[in-house]
Amino acid sequence: MTTNTAARPGAVRLREVPAMRWLLEIDGIATGLTGLACLVAGGFVSDHSGLPTALLYPVGAFLVVLGAALVAMSTRNVVPAGWVWGIAVLNAIWVIDSVVVVASGWFDVTTVGTAGVLLQAAVVAGFVAGYVVILRRIPA
Repeated sequence: MTTNTAARPGAVRLREVPAMRWLLEIDGIATGLTGLACLVAGGFVSDHSGLPTALLYPVGAFLVVLGAALVAMSTRNVVPAGWVWGIAVLNAIWVIDSVVVVASGWFDVTTVGTAGVLLQAAVVAGFVAGYVVILRRIPA
Protein backbone atom coordinates (compact mmCIF):
# COMPACT_ATOMS: atom_id res chain seq x y z
CA MET A 1 0.00 0.00 0.00
CA THR A 2 1.37 3.39 -0.91
CA THR A 3 0.87 6.59 0.99
CA ASN A 4 0.04 9.80 -0.78
CA THR A 5 2.31 12.46 0.68
CA ALA A 6 1.31 15.21 -1.72
CA ALA A 7 0.04 18.16 0.24
CA ARG A 8 -3.54 19.19 -0.17
CA PRO A 9 -4.53 22.84 -0.32
CA GLY A 10 -4.32 24.25 3.18
CA ALA A 11 -1.73 21.70 4.28
CA VAL A 12 1.77 22.11 5.65
CA ARG A 13 4.50 19.89 4.20
CA LEU A 14 6.66 19.48 7.29
CA ARG A 15 9.62 18.13 5.32
CA GLU A 16 9.65 21.38 3.34
CA VAL A 17 9.07 23.58 6.39
CA PRO A 18 11.49 22.25 8.99
CA ALA A 19 10.93 25.28 11.23
CA MET A 20 7.31 24.17 11.70
CA ARG A 21 8.40 20.62 12.51
CA TRP A 22 10.89 21.92 15.08
CA LEU A 23 8.34 24.30 16.57
CA LEU A 24 5.79 21.50 16.96
CA GLU A 25 8.43 19.24 18.54
CA ILE A 26 9.72 21.88 20.96
CA ASP A 27 6.19 22.96 21.89
CA GLY A 28 5.22 19.31 22.41
CA ILE A 29 8.23 18.52 24.56
CA ALA A 30 7.86 21.69 26.67
CA THR A 31 4.12 21.09 27.05
CA GLY A 32 4.60 17.45 28.03
CA LEU A 33 7.34 18.24 30.54
CA THR A 34 5.23 20.97 32.12
CA GLY A 35 2.37 18.48 32.42
CA LEU A 36 4.66 15.88 33.97
CA ALA A 37 5.88 18.43 36.50
CA CYS A 38 2.27 19.17 37.47
CA LEU A 39 1.46 15.46 37.80
CA VAL A 40 4.62 14.17 39.47
CA ALA A 41 5.39 17.16 41.68
CA GLY A 42 1.94 18.69 42.03
CA GLY A 43 2.21 19.03 45.80
CA PHE A 44 5.61 20.70 45.59
CA VAL A 45 4.46 23.00 42.79
CA SER A 46 1.32 23.86 44.77
CA ASP A 47 3.29 24.63 47.95
CA HIS A 48 5.62 27.00 46.10
CA SER A 49 3.22 28.54 43.58
CA GLY A 50 0.02 28.87 45.56
CA LEU A 51 -1.94 27.09 42.82
CA PRO A 52 -4.16 24.29 44.16
CA THR A 53 -3.40 20.67 43.36
CA ALA A 54 -7.05 20.35 42.29
CA LEU A 55 -6.06 22.59 39.36
CA LEU A 56 -2.55 21.27 38.77
CA TYR A 57 -3.39 17.56 38.39
CA PRO A 58 -6.05 17.84 35.65
CA VAL A 59 -4.07 20.56 33.87
CA GLY A 60 -1.00 18.32 34.06
CA ALA A 61 -2.88 15.38 32.54
CA PHE A 62 -4.19 17.60 29.73
CA LEU A 63 -0.71 18.96 29.03
CA VAL A 64 0.84 15.49 28.85
CA VAL A 65 -1.76 14.37 26.30
CA LEU A 66 -1.43 17.61 24.31
CA GLY A 67 2.37 17.38 24.34
CA ALA A 68 2.23 13.82 23.01
CA ALA A 69 -0.20 14.90 20.29
CA LEU A 70 2.09 17.76 19.23
CA VAL A 71 5.13 15.49 19.04
CA ALA A 72 3.09 12.93 17.07
CA MET A 73 1.89 15.70 14.74
CA SER A 74 5.50 16.75 14.14
CA THR A 75 6.32 13.28 12.78
CA ARG A 76 3.77 13.47 9.97
CA ASN A 77 4.80 14.41 6.44
CA VAL A 78 1.76 16.59 5.88
CA VAL A 79 -0.33 18.37 8.50
CA PRO A 80 -3.53 20.29 7.77
CA ALA A 81 -2.88 23.99 8.30
CA GLY A 82 -6.12 24.15 10.26
CA TRP A 83 -4.63 21.84 12.87
CA VAL A 84 -1.68 24.16 13.31
CA TRP A 85 -3.94 27.22 13.46
CA GLY A 86 -5.94 25.34 16.10
CA ILE A 87 -2.80 24.76 18.15
CA ALA A 88 -1.92 28.46 17.81
CA VAL A 89 -5.40 29.47 19.03
CA LEU A 90 -5.27 26.96 21.90
CA ASN A 91 -1.88 28.35 22.93
CA ALA A 92 -3.19 31.94 22.72
CA ILE A 93 -6.09 30.98 25.00
CA TRP A 94 -3.55 29.43 27.40
CA VAL A 95 -1.61 32.72 27.50
CA ILE A 96 -4.75 34.75 28.21
CA ASP A 97 -5.92 32.30 30.87
CA SER A 98 -2.49 32.37 32.53
CA VAL A 99 -2.65 36.16 32.86
CA VAL A 100 -6.22 35.93 34.16
CA VAL A 101 -5.19 33.36 36.79
CA VAL A 102 -2.48 35.68 38.07
CA ALA A 103 -4.45 38.93 37.84
CA SER A 104 -7.87 37.75 39.01
CA GLY A 105 -7.03 36.90 42.59
CA TRP A 106 -8.96 33.61 42.33
CA PHE A 107 -5.98 31.85 43.87
CA ASP A 108 -3.46 32.99 46.45
CA VAL A 109 -0.59 32.83 43.97
CA THR A 110 2.85 33.44 45.47
CA THR A 111 5.51 35.66 43.96
CA VAL A 112 7.28 32.54 42.68
CA GLY A 113 3.98 31.26 41.30
CA THR A 114 3.27 34.55 39.57
CA ALA A 115 6.72 34.60 38.01
CA GLY A 116 6.40 30.97 36.91
CA VAL A 117 2.95 31.40 35.38
CA LEU A 118 3.94 34.58 33.55
CA LEU A 119 7.22 33.05 32.34
CA GLN A 120 5.49 30.02 30.85
CA ALA A 121 2.84 32.33 29.35
CA ALA A 122 5.62 34.30 27.65
CA VAL A 123 7.15 31.10 26.26
CA VAL A 124 3.76 29.93 24.97
CA ALA A 125 3.19 33.38 23.42
CA GLY A 126 6.47 32.85 21.59
CA PHE A 127 5.12 29.56 20.23
CA VAL A 128 1.97 31.36 19.06
CA ALA A 129 4.05 33.99 17.27
CA GLY A 130 6.17 31.27 15.67
CA TYR A 131 3.15 29.37 14.38
CA VAL A 132 1.56 32.52 12.95
CA VAL A 133 4.75 33.73 11.25
CA ILE A 134 5.46 30.34 9.68
CA LEU A 135 1.86 29.75 8.60
CA ARG A 136 1.67 33.15 6.93
CA ARG A 137 4.83 32.44 4.93
CA ILE A 138 3.48 29.19 3.52
CA PRO A 139 1.72 29.66 0.18
CA ALA A 140 -1.97 28.76 0.32
